[in-house]
Amino acid sequence: MSPTKTENWPVETVGGAPEAGLLRDIQALVAAAAEFDGNPPLSEQTWVELRSSDVDPDSLLTLATYAPEEKSDPSTAEDLAGVAVVVVHPGTDTSPDQAGAAQPGVLEIVVHPNYRNQGVGALLVNKLKSVRGLDGIRAWSHGNHEAAADLAARYGFHAVRELWRMRLIRPLESEPVAAGPEFPAGVSVRAFVPGQDEAGWLEANAAAFAHHPEQGGTTLSDLQARMSEPWFDPAGFLLATETGANGREHILGFHWTKVHPRTGTHPAIGEVYVVGVTPQAQGRGLGKALTIAGIRHLQEQGLNAIMLYVDADNSAAVALYRKLGFTRWDVDVMYASGPG
Repeated sequence: MSPTKTENWPVETVGGAPEAGLLRDIQALVAAAAEFDGNPPLSEQTWVELRSSDVDPDSLLTLATYAPEEKSDPSTAEDLAGVAVVVVHPGTDTSPDQAGAAQPGVLEIVVHPNYRNQGVGALLVNKLKSVRGLDGIRAWSHGNHEAAADLAARYGFHAVRELWRMRLIRPLESEPVAAGPEFPAGVSVRAFVPGQDEAGWLEANAAAFAHHPEQGGTTLSDLQARMSEPWFDPAGFLLATETGANGREHILGFHWTKVHPRTGTHPAIGEVYVVGVTPQAQGRGLGKALTIAGIRHLQEQGLNAIMLYVDADNSAAVALYRKLGFTRWDVDVMYASGPG
């Protein structure tokens, strides 16, 4: 497709939940980009916000531009050339001088493969700049494509975080990744029970990720949104528990696994979704044991490929995953506006 000028393309701006038609177009656009790139272009939290019917208009901003070319079927998803989504999480800034303050927002941009290299990304950023401004904005580049890096540099953004995707490939019919796992004496492992474990898990998760910019702020509504997703399987949500002297069970750690179904040419793949250990239970080998338990659970489901996300600077976690056979697969990069 030959390049076209995009400067005058109209941009639809929506605060809060997008209407059903736009949401369908976004889903189709995202599917096309994911199939083309082999990488999901929007984070899971963004999808949670987009699908929430009661999302606060101040916490979600969607900008969408449709290609003006005439088509025989004007409803086709190809008409949606690009979309930018800004999600704001009030009270999740954990920097020492801004603890509890609302973040300016996290930006993600998706451009349809048929409309790339035509200025669609710049069009959306310019619109965002005019309606909200770019000060303090953080932006994810999933896969860290060259075009995204160029766009970031053009608007004065600099890289502040690398999130690796690592992958474990097990040959068909081979043995599971590791023997075990071995849990400390007195620790039991069981599956999450919906309707029973939400409060206990939220408490354990908040403790385990007290300094994490996203995971530690998970709310009950966030948890329920993920539990309502088609991929949710409580059997793959493993809890390590211990019974105290008062007879009460305490959650010490957990490994929440996830299965991504086959899409297009990409086969199904398992995910080490979240592994967490509460501070009082650290140093007992629970993290490694839970990781192995979750991997074995996924492999027992017939999944020979398993992936995970890990911050590049988390040397201890990277070392553990490498010992288990994971290798770096891809990288997401977060950019921030302002001086580097």
